[in-house]
This record gives sequence, structure tokens and C-alpha cells, in this order.
Amino acid sequence: MRFFGRAMGGLFLAAVTLALLALAVGVVAGALRERMAGGGMARPAEERVVSANVIRVETGRIVPVTTAYGELRAVRSLELRAPVGGRVAELSPAFAEGAAVAAGEVLLRLDPAEATAARDLAAAALAEAEAGGREAGRALLLAQDDLRQAEAQLALRAQAVQRQRDIAARGAGSAAAVETAELAEAQAEQALLSSRSALAQAEAAVDQAVIAVERARISLGEAERVLGDTVIRAEFAGRLEAVAPVVAGGQVTANEVLGRVIDPSAMEVGFRLSTAQFARLVDGRGELVPAAVTVTLEVSGAALAGEGRLVRAGASGAEAGGGRVVFAALDSAPGLRPGDFVTVQVAEPALEDVADLPATAVDAAGRVLAVTAEERLEEVAVEVLRRQGDRVIVAPGALAGREVVAERSPLLGAGIKVRPVRPGVETEAAAGVALTEERRAALIAAVEADGTLGEAVRARLIEELRQEVVPTEVVARIEARMGG
Repeated sequence: MRFFGRAMGGLFLAAVTLALLALAVGVVAGALRERMAGGGMARPAEERVVSANVIRVETGRIVPVTTAYGELRAVRSLELRAPVGGRVAELSPAFAEGAAVAAGEVLLRLDPAEATAARDLAAAALAEAEAGGREAGRALLLAQDDLRQAEAQLALRAQAVQRQRDIAARGAGSAAAVETAELAEAQAEQALLSSRSALAQAEAAVDQAVIAVERARISLGEAERVLGDTVIRAEFAGRLEAVAPVVAGGQVTANEVLGRVIDPSAMEVGFRLSTAQFARLVDGRGELVPAAVTVTLEVSGAALAGEGRLVRAGASGAEAGGGRVVFAALDSAPGLRPGDFVTVQVAEPALEDVADLPATAVDAAGRVLAVTAEERLEEVAVEVLRRQGDRVIVAPGALAGREVVAERSPLLGAGIKVRPVRPGVETEAAAGVALTEERRAALIAAVEADGTLGEAVRARLIEELRQEVVPTEVVARIEARMGG
């Protein structure tokens, strides 16, 4: 029994060993078949040609556009403040946020009772000062008459003194009479001095009356100004914003902000440019050129646009972080409002004899793939002048009139033969390619040997490869997987 058990175990181990050897032989044989099949695949006899989209380099006059972002602001604005405090007696229906107002329109009227009373008192004070001035004028006239009378009396007293002295000299008069005449003359002189003093006082009174009248007129003007300040008007046509919640009958304080009037028709946009961008917008004297500007505001698929021109640049580069802040006045901007954040496009000075190419045609080193007469590619360096979105403006030089590859790819390089696909031209190569029998067999063998493909995908590709004209994309994809 022990011998039988050992014999069965040995037979089992032998069977397992033979099975493993058979499996190994099968795996090796399959690998050899695959290797032989891959190594024995016939290569196409002809050179592989890659389809490439090409465009012709056309030179001409191009206006570059600089794109920036800025904010609109109003050039004309008026802050509405209450010059005096008081009760709101009248409120315009147009005194609301966003309402349009006309020039000179009354927006708010305060109760004018106190201001009117102050104006009337000032007018009465002016009338009183004017009456005092007239009285001082009459007193001046009287003082002048009194002075003339005193001068006349003094002249008579002087004549009397001379007469008495003449009489006394002839021995007919007395010394007492002379003294009496001289005393009368002295009294006349004293009276003349008093008249002159009265005249001076009358003239001073007139001057004081003139000053009083002027002061009263100033007070009346101030009272009338205060009365006028009870009415708040719009100095120019525009729209209201930041309107305070004021109601009729409510109280406002002096200097309280009630709102602001802005003129939507007079706006400008301020935006930042790099130093290089700014340098392209100045003339030989360093002055900013009045370049055309277009502003755009995207709103739910629609666009609000306005046009204008550059007017000035900021005084300092520090506020722009080393660049420049530039301002453009808008001639027309329907629908736009101050505070809108807009896209700004500035038309730079035109460039002559330049070409516009897709950005995909130029690599980082500024080189393009040009098509030679033999339809092979060669790398040519060009001078990139501007990059604008997905387009570049270049100075083509000798490339003018030649064709270049519009979209560079890893399959394309210098020396590769291409089949040019030109825009707007329908060719058989654009839709598909006719394969030789050797190339068709090589592609089918590559598909059959590709273990990563599913059966359905493999069958579809083989069916397409057996067609008379095979899609170019299919051939390019299979050859890329073949690595050739």
C-alpha cells in the first residue's frame, strides 16, 4: 500500500511538471510569433507624408490693439448739501436714486419763514442806515453854512478892530473902544473854531452813515443768500445718485449731504498700462498720442460699448506699480454708468509691412515652419512685434508670400515632407488618403498586433483600412502608435 501511494504521488508531480513545461513552451512560442510578426512587418516603400494646415504670409498695414481693464468715472459731478438747516417744505418727485434732472430744476425747498424774516429785518436796517445817512448829509450842510457865517462875522470883527485903531491914531477914539473891538474879534475867531469843529463832526457823521449803509447792505445780501440757500437746484442736467432718505416735513441739518448729481454724458475711463505698452502710445516728444479707445461692458451675453480718445496720463508711475495710469475721455457711451468695470481696447499707431499669424504657428523662440518648394518644412526665425490673444503680429522679412504651418505639433519638424492643407480648398487629402497595398498591409498588421485595442475597435479600424480612401486622421493615429 505504501508503494502504491508513493507511485501515485510521483505520477502526479510528473504530470504537473509536464503541464508547466507545455505552458512555458506555448508562452515562448506566442512571444516568438509576435516578435516575428512585428519584426517582419513590411514598411511602406514611400516616405511618410504628414498633412499640415498651412497659411500664406500676407503683409500689409495692421493696427495693433492694446487691451486693458479700467473703471468709468464721471467728469462732472455735484454734491448736494443743505447750506442751512430747516424743515423740508417741498420735495421734487425727481428727487430719487437714478432719476434724471434738468439744469436749474428745483430738487428741494426748505421752509423759508426764518430766512424771510431775517431778510426783512436786514432790509429795515438798511433803510434805517440810509435815513441816518441822509440826516448826516443835512447836518453837514448846516455845519458848512454855520462855518461860512462864522467866517463872515470874523471878517466884520477884523474890520471893526482896524477902524477903531485908525480912529485912535487920529486921537478921536479911546483905548477902551479898541480893546472892545479886539475882544469881539477874538470871540468871532472862537466861534469860527467851533464851526470848524462842528463841520468836522458832521463830515465824520456822514462817513459813519456811509459805512453803516454798506454794512446794512452786506447784511441784506447775506440774508438774501441764506433765503436763496433754502432752495436746492441742479446746476446741470444729469442723474441723481446716493440720495439721502429725505421726506417732506422732515428736518435737515446745515451741511448735511443730500445726494449727488452726475453727468452721464461726460465720463472718462482710467486704466493701467505697462511701461512697454505706454511707450508705444507716445510720440517723439514723449507726449501721449490721442489714440482711439473703445470700452466694452459684457452684460449677460450682450455688450455695452463706448468710444473715446486718450487725453492724459498720470503724473506718477508709483500709483501704477511701475507702469502708467492713462485716462481716456469718452465721446459716446450709451448705457454705461460711472463705476462700471470695463474692457478697454486702445488702437496703437499702425505698423507697415507686417503679417498677422496664429499664435500656434510661432514657437516660444519666435520660429515658424515654412513650406519649401519640395513641400518640406524648414524653420525660419521671425521678429514677433505683438502678441494679441491667439494672434501674433510679426515682421516676416523674406517669408512674405510663402506658406507656413498654421498649427505646430510634435509630428512636424524641419525636413519633414508635408501635404499642405490650405484653408478654403477642398482636396482629397483633406478628407482621406489612398494607401498602397504595402502600406495598407503594414497598418492592418499593426492594428492586429496591438493588444491594447478591444475587438470591436480593432474590427472597425481594419474595416476602415480596407476602404479605398482611408481617413487621414486614422492613418496618422495608427502611424503615431507604430512610432514611425
